[in-house]
Amino acid sequence: MASSDYDAKTTDPPLIQRSSSIKSYSTSRATYPKLRVFYRRHQHADNLPTSPAPIPLLVFVHGLGGSVAQFNSLLTSLTPIASCLAVDLPGCGVSEFEPRDWDAYSTDALVELLETVIEDHRDVAAGQGVVLIGHSMGASLAALLANPRKPTTALHEHVVGLVAVCPTAGQFTPGLVRLLRAALYIPDFIFDLWRAWDRRGGLESPSVHRFVGAGADTETKRLQYMYNLQSKTPVWRRMAWGALPVYTNGVPSDGIAGLDVWAGLNLPVFLVAGTDDQVVPPGEADKIAAVLGGDKSESSLETNGSAKRGGGGSAPANGAAGLPDLPRHPKKVVISTRLPSPAGHGLLYAPATVPVLAGLVSDFLSTHVTGRLSLGWQLQHLCRGGKWDVKNLEKWRNVAPVSGPIGGMFRAIKTLREVDEEHCPRVFVQKWGHIIKDVIDISHDNPVYNPSGLEQGGIRYHKYATLSKVPPNESEIRGFIDLVDKIRARQRDQARTDGWADGYAIGVHCHYGFNRTGFLIACYLVERCGFTAKEAIEAFAKARPNGIRHEHFRDRLYVRYSGVKSET
Repeated sequence: MASSDYDAKTTDPPLIQRSSSIKSYSTSRATYPKLRVFYRRHQHADNLPTSPAPIPLLVFVHGLGGSVAQFNSLLTSLTPIASCLAVDLPGCGVSEFEPRDWDAYSTDALVELLETVIEDHRDVAAGQGVVLIGHSMGASLAALLANPRKPTTALHEHVVGLVAVCPTAGQFTPGLVRLLRAALYIPDFIFDLWRAWDRRGGLESPSVHRFVGAGADTETKRLQYMYNLQSKTPVWRRMAWGALPVYTNGVPSDGIAGLDVWAGLNLPVFLVAGTDDQVVPPGEADKIAAVLGGDKSESSLETNGSAKRGGGGSAPANGAAGLPDLPRHPKKVVISTRLPSPAGHGLLYAPATVPVLAGLVSDFLSTHVTGRLSLGWQLQHLCRGGKWDVKNLEKWRNVAPVSGPIGGMFRAIKTLREVDEEHCPRVFVQKWGHIIKDVIDISHDNPVYNPSGLEQGGIRYHKYATLSKVPPNESEIRGFIDLVDKIRARQRDQARTDGWADGYAIGVHCHYGFNRTGFLIACYLVERCGFTAKEAIEAFAKARPNGIRHEHFRDRLYVRYSGVKSET
C-alpha cells in the first residue's frame, strides 16, 4: 500500500477537509499550536428559531489513536440537522504532534482543551446547548465534560445530551495500573516493532481483525488498516499513560471516567455497543447503564442498512404553534443498545453498521433532547416560511425528473423536493425503487428533501458534496470513482442475493442533474468503461437531452482525457 493511500492529509474526507481550519489553543497546562478543528455551521441556522436558544451544537470526540475522519459518515448524516464541531486531538489525524510534554496528554489536560475549543465555537451569549458524541475513550472524555472533576468554564451546565459509542467503564485496579504503566515504559522504537509485527498480513492482520473482526467487508478492513497506520506511537503512549488513574492510599483519581463519573450524569444518555467488539467488550456499556439505571435494547440490521425502529421516533412535547420545546435541562433518560454481529469496535465507520448508528442517534436526539433536532420538523418549518426550497422552482419543474439509462449503470436525476407531489422521496421510491437502488447527492448544500425517506424505502443515500459552477477537481473525481466502485460491487452482490432484475442503477444528482452530474458520470465512463471523452459526453446527452450544458465542463473533460500534458 502506497504511503498516499493512508496519509491523514491525503485521505481526509472532502466534507471534513472543506470545513476544517488549523488553530492554536492555550489552556492552563499547555499550548497546542496546530490543531485541526472541524466546524460546520448549520446551513439554515439563521432561519431556524433561536428562542430560548439556538439548536444545540453537536460535538464529536474521537478515541485513543482515532481522528475526526472516523466520524465522516456520521457527520454526513448529522450536519443537515445541527451545527457540528470536532477536533483532532494533538498528534492525531492532521493535528501536529505539539507539544511533546507528557502532561499535555493527560485525560484532564485533554478535557480542558476540549472545553476550551467548544466554548470558542458554542454561542455562549445565546445560551446554546451542547450534545456530546464520543467513541471509545472519546466517550469517557465526553462524560468528563458533562460531569467534570475540575470545570474551567460553565460548559457542563449546558450539556443537554450524551451519545457514547463503544464506551468503557474505566475500572482499573491498582495491579492492572502497575502492569499497564510498566508496558508503557517500553521505548517508542520497540513499540513500533511490535506494531509492525501486529500489522503483518495487511487487511487480514491481527491488528485489523481485533478492531473490526475477521469477517468484516474489505472496505471496513481497509479503513481500519489506514487508521492503524495513521496512529502515532508516541502520541498513543502519552494518551494511554494519561488515561490511567493515580492511586493514593487506595483511592483512584485522575484518568478516564470511572463509574462514579458516569453515575453522576443527569441528562439523556445513549449507550451503543457492538456485539463483536474485542477492544471494549459490550459488557462495559452494560456496567455504565446499570449505574445510570438505564434500559437495555437490541437493534437489528435490515438489508438496506436502516435500523428497525419502533414508535416512529416521536419528538418531545411541542410548544406554541407546533414549535418543539428546547429544554435547558432535558429529562434524564438512559438507553443502551447493542448492535448485532458484525458490529465491532469500528462500528462508527464500518459501512455495514454506520447507517444504523446514524439512524439511531438521529432518533435519540429528536426524541429525547429536542424535537428541533428532527430533520423532518426542520424541513416543514423552513417550507412554511419559504426559506427552504430549490434555487429556481420554475426551472426545476421544467427539468425531466430522471434520465434514461447511461452506460448501463447510471441515471441522472434532478434533486428531489420534500414538498413536491411528484418528485419527493415517497413517490420516487414507488416509481423508481425497483430500478434505482442507490442515490449519490453531489450537491454542495444540504438536500431539500429528507434522505431517510429514500433509506426507509430501500434506496441507499450517499452524500458526496461538490461545488457548483466549477468542474470537480482531481480529488473529487477520484473520490467519486471510488465511491461508485464500492456501490457497484455491493449492488452486484445484493442483486444475486435478492434476485434483482437486470437494469438496476445508481442515481446521481447535483441540483438539476446536468453539469456536475454529467461531468462525474462521464469521468467514470471513461476511466472504468472504456469510453472516449466524446463518447461519454454524447452518451450522457442522449439519455439526458441538452447534456452537459456548460462549455467549460465539456472542455475540461476533453483536456483531461486528451493525453496532452502542460508544463509550467
